[in-house]
Amino acid sequence: MLSKKTLEKKQVFIYLITILISFLLGLYWEESQHLERLIEPVIAVLLYSMFCQIPFLEIREAFKNKNFFAALLVGNFILIPLLVTLLVLVFQPAPLVSLGIVLVLLTPCVDYVIVFSHLGKADSKSLLAATPLLFIFQLVLLPFYLWALVGKDLSIRMEVAPFIQSFLYLMILPFLLSIATQFAAKSNIKMGKVGMGLSAWLPVPFMSLTLLTIIASQIPLLHAYGETIGRIIPLYIVYAILAPFIGKLSARLFKVDVAASRSVSFSVATRNSLVVLPLALALPAPENNLLAVVIVTQTMVELLFELIYIKAIPSLIKVNANENDGEVDS
Repeated sequence: MLSKKTLEKKQVFIYLITILISFLLGLYWEESQHLERLIEPVIAVLLYSMFCQIPFLEIREAFKNKNFFAALLVGNFILIPLLVTLLVLVFQPAPLVSLGIVLVLLTPCVDYVIVFSHLGKADSKSLLAATPLLFIFQLVLLPFYLWALVGKDLSIRMEVAPFIQSFLYLMILPFLLSIATQFAAKSNIKMGKVGMGLSAWLPVPFMSLTLLTIIASQIPLLHAYGETIGRIIPLYIVYAILAPFIGKLSARLFKVDVAASRSVSFSVATRNSLVVLPLALALPAPENNLLAVVIVTQTMVELLFELIYIKAIPSLIKVNANENDGEVDS
């Protein structure tokens, strides 16, 4: 019988198989674009289930290792924005493409980064404890980053209402529901316990379903925007190569240990693409299609690099001879 632990251990393999199936569906099923209608409800369930696994009621745990949290904060919200600004200046994408790049590269991942950091012998437990604060900080800072980096040059007509509506439904509502579920479970309310138990099974299948709906529905657009993709892939590759070094630098500034340093590198290298995609799709057509392509392209590049990070980050951030390089429990 399939257990939750087995499902979690095999999730990377499951995601890779899902991506392959998604590409085949997108290429050979003419109606695949209709799957786009499922993206928002699927992501809403995914985020609710993932937020339930984030210990928001134990947010004090994040402050126990103050240096680690400071390294995460500086790496994700100061050093990475500087890197993204530099990349935008060097590659000079169009204003709308810049919006997509900023949306995806300035929001740190709070879900599957835990899995990859664990596989990469990092301190995934401390990273998990810090995810509530990472999530809150990106909610607060993202509007400022959008205005500072692309707001003045953005030439498209943005309809704010659909964007805000999508933000409320897909971010705030699942966030509040997850806190209510955690609180009910902690208070020994039966519905809360049932909700927490069910939500623990949902992240892997709904992450797979999210990848399936996003990739399969956007494949026709990937072909249509081939020239744009060709221009932004080098930017994403440069980001993926430099980001772990940014994480190492931030960790060194605050003198965190080896396992925690690896967690910082995984965090700054892994972005929240599946969350910001519906926000991009909330913009008016055809601008939303281009933004979707920009964000989905980053997801593809990132997933390939995550497989590299599992081996590369432990090599980049090595232990001393008298330290243990064993995997940190998550």
